[in-house]
Amino acid sequence: MKISASIYSNKHKALKDIVAELDAHGTDFFHIDCNDDPAVFDDIAQIRQLSSTPIDLHIITPTPDRYYDLIAAHEVDAVCFQYEPLQEALAIPGSIHARTGLAISSNTDIDVFAPYAEQLDFVLIMATTPGQSGGTFDKHNFRKIRQFRQKYPRTRIHVDGGVNHEVSFILRNMGVYAAVSGSYLMNSDSIGAAMLNLKTHDIGSHYLVGDFMRQLDETPLLKPHELSVRNILQSIEDNKLGFTLLVDENGVLLGMITNADVRKGLLKHIDNLNALEIPDMVNPSPAMAREDFTVQELLAYIQEQTFPVNYLPVVNNKHEVTGSVTFMNLVKGEV
Repeated sequence: MKISASIYSNKHKALKDIVAELDAHGTDFFHIDCNDDPAVFDDIAQIRQLSSTPIDLHIITPTPDRYYDLIAAHEVDAVCFQYEPLQEALAIPGSIHARTGLAISSNTDIDVFAPYAEQLDFVLIMATTPGQSGGTFDKHNFRKIRQFRQKYPRTRIHVDGGVNHEVSFILRNMGVYAAVSGSYLMNSDSIGAAMLNLKTHDIGSHYLVGDFMRQLDETPLLKPHELSVRNILQSIEDNKLGFTLLVDENGVLLGMITNADVRKGLLKHIDNLNALEIPDMVNPSPAMAREDFTVQELLAYIQEQTFPVNYLPVVNNKHEVTGSVTFMNLVKGEV
């Protein structure tokens, strides 16, 4: 996952010193908030003289057209426009060659992105108040990120607001392309250590698995009366997650069926596929996570397993399925 350092989160150092320190520790972007203030382009000009690191600009204004010429002239690398104050639809001119995006606040529905889906490169999901530093990440946005990824799978997701070492691990797991970090990064005793935590370290968290897991309505499930080879394959195919769960009428976990389980069942009866039975494809004792696991407990549990873990059912203390977690985006999110 890329890290975009919010340079205005540090009010105590000169801009040239901030730029030098961030470059020394490998920031991927300089994030600049423009709260309807053209003066920020003077800072962009200064940064251009000091560094070749890409500039990630966030414009918050009801009239973005007044900034189009400035954006083009300063050749920023990425620019997004805050949706909520806009007085009319965006009409970004061809003179702007930056990657373009739409920033939306926590309470704004992702459907507002629909008119721009074919023309914009990314969405910036604001997990705290736009343009303000030091807020706490609203966990409601974990679900919002999943919903956006499902609806617009080819659009990159950026996240801004409350991103610390704890949130960063979860966002990396969700395949977020870039995260803006302000107070956590810029006010740390060591920017280098903070950057390493944001990018690579597996960090324990006060967030629980239930806070960021795929919810029950996002998790593929089948009940015993629905079990057939066709339904199993269709459930795995429709949900694009590589597995489906088997639960009883009360939602209690009975087993898991993955792509690998299906292959094993087929290979077992490759010479007589008519002999294939449902139990041949069901793992009745899959690894699973508790919804009240912390991130640290989840990681410890995964490390105890003797096989690679790509997904886990999540259960409550009654063994009822409440959701699932997947891990394939830990790799995808780094690309």
